[in-house]
Amino acid sequence: MAAAAVPADSALPATGLLQVLVALGLVLAAIAAFAWMLRRLTPGAIGTHGWLRVVGGAMVGPKERVVLVEIGDTWLVLGVAASSVNLLHTLPKPPVSEAPTAEPGAARFSNALLQALARRRKG
Repeated sequence: MAAAAVPADSALPATGLLQVLVALGLVLAAIAAFAWMLRRLTPGAIGTHGWLRVVGGAMVGPKERVVLVEIGDTWLVLGVAASSVNLLHTLPKPPVSEAPTAEPGAARFSNALLQALARRRKG
């Protein structure tokens, strides 16, 4: 009698598949946990929920900018370069009515664009 030899690996193929799925689940869970931890511990996240807020900024060179930062009741004018941050000036926080909301040039550009589009439609 010749019995067909059954390899041990093919006896339970679901066991190998289950091991692969469990390992994949663990790797995906570790990636998700690392991403969550990285998001919670990122230093830049302090400014979005805390007492520090960037009010505005302007580029003054290829790698330099001037930034206006609000800390409590004080505004700091900072010069930010590739390798340093320098305090340029300290200002008291203005009342809400005096705070800058939008650039005046942006409103002029918007109005000029609307007028140009209206002239183009008519002509």
